[in-house]
Amino acid sequence: MLDSPHSQPVQLSSPLNASVDRILEQLPPATRAWVESLSWQHRRYVLSLCHMICAAKPEMQAEFLDEYTADGLVAKKLEDQETRQRVCQYLQSFRLEADLNESVLRSYIRQFYIHSAQDLRRQPDLYLQSALKLVFNTEERNSVFNYILGFELLKMMFGMSWFQHEKLYRLQRNQEEFINAYIKPIQAAHRLNGIIQPKDAELFFARRDYFVQKPAVASRKLVMLVMATFTTETASSLGFTIIRHPNSLCFDYDEIFQDEPEAPFG
Repeated sequence: MLDSPHSQPVQLSSPLNASVDRILEQLPPATRAWVESLSWQHRRYVLSLCHMICAAKPEMQAEFLDEYTADGLVAKKLEDQETRQRVCQYLQSFRLEADLNESVLRSYIRQFYIHSAQDLRRQPDLYLQSALKLVFNTEERNSVFNYILGFELLKMMFGMSWFQHEKLYRLQRNQEEFINAYIKPIQAAHRLNGIIQPKDAELFFARRDYFVQKPAVASRKLVMLVMATFTTETASSLGFTIIRHPNSLCFDYDEIFQDEPEAPFG
């Protein structure tokens, strides 16, 4: 006998309910309540959006999420005066520009998305997950400030001569770890991109002009080099470590950047 138009709605089987619950449990309570309150028609819209985001190329995901979320994230960051001020103070202590205004924050949030997308080559599941955390999780939003601080420090190190690298790592408590984590990747990028070309590097008495050569890199290319050499996690971790332990990176601006002799070798 056919069901009448007034038949009761078909109940979902328990395994399906369990699967749905496991997914929805990962949402913030307010978000879950909103999702469960949607009509079937509105749920179809959400599913369509999810499908389009997941099917898009990482670069398109970055552009979409930037346009869709950046204004709200910037507003949240501007409200976080305490953390913003602390990061500005750390940047100033390294003699770096420290005006984290609305324009700078928006630019960095977009860069964070794009940088995360590039990390897909090494961590395929990182990008969309990190973007969602950035939107929903207060602690993750703080990682934007960690990222800014860490990225600016990596840019600074990229712009140092190898002689300045040596002076910097000699100040560190764990020199080998510092060299492997930052100095070697940067100098490898210098070589690979023809920024600094060591000549007669193996000859002890050779005149080592390249060692004191200041890298000449345009601002835009410098950002691209840092993004290609280090992951978002590396930049964020460096910034987080310094904010949590201010003395974790030993730094003496005058010692590192003092005028260098014209011919320290040879």
